[in-house]
Amino acid sequence: MKQFFQNMGARMRQWMAGRYGYDELCRTTSIAALIMIVLACIQPLRFLYFPALLLWGYSIFRSYSRNIEKRQVERTSYLRFSGQVTSAVSLKKKAWQERKTHKYFKCSNCKTVLRVPKGKGKIKISCPKCHTEVVKTT
Repeated sequence: MKQFFQNMGARMRQWMAGRYGYDELCRTTSIAALIMIVLACIQPLRFLYFPALLLWGYSIFRSYSRNIEKRQVERTSYLRFSGQVTSAVSLKKKAWQERKTHKYFKCSNCKTVLRVPKGKGKIKISCPKCHTEVVKTT
């Protein structure tokens, strides 16, 4: 029996050779499809079942694809997008945690977020990135 499973594992490795495999985007699409399938069990949300199957099929397609370059480009764009979302959420979280001690402003020129202490009155803020000076009240 042990030999059977070893042979099966070797055949599976041989079959997967040259294929893309499972990455972050596949994991995200699989989880989203699973959530949509569970939600489709609720009567008013039945319409989610077919899109969930399409999403799950796309995840499987990506995993078994032999076009590795295209899958890597998709993964890179997904990681770039998810990184932007993660940094925006963490910035909002930090601003909320420090709402009593600091105030956040965006530079009018380069849109960089600037953090200044609260309660200092009218101050001149200099952007460290583009060196634009802005007068704001804290």
